[in-house]
Amino acid sequence: MNRIVEEIKKAGTFYLATVEGDQPRVRPFGSVTEFEGQVYLCTNSTKEVYKQMIANSKVELCGTAKGGAWLRVSGTAVRDDRDEARAAMLADPTGSSRLYKLGDGIFEVFRLENPVCTKCSFGGAPEIIEP
Repeated sequence: MNRIVEEIKKAGTFYLATVEGDQPRVRPFGSVTEFEGQVYLCTNSTKEVYKQMIANSKVELCGTAKGGAWLRVSGTAVRDDRDEARAAMLADPTGSSRLYKLGDGIFEVFRLENPVCTKCSFGGAPEIIEP
């Protein structure tokens, strides 16, 4: 499995940062999966986060794992309109299958392209996590 996805899943809830104009926007997320070896996130096309990722695809997420280590992942959010990608997201236990369905017209998935993942703790040097 993609190591970045593994680390994000350990955090459970993570926070996704986007930009709207010159204002950063941060909100909690919980759904992440691996599809074709890549990190995938999902959202709803009626939400502001979707509009922000379309307008400026640079994103960063952050989460805290048990034990106090924290994770920071940056990359470019690339919309993937394939039903295969959506199905993979829905099949994942963190997927939002209770909120979305294939063909519902609002369910959207994004691949995190060129992710840079750093795991930090107060007790040691930062660790770079490779996919």
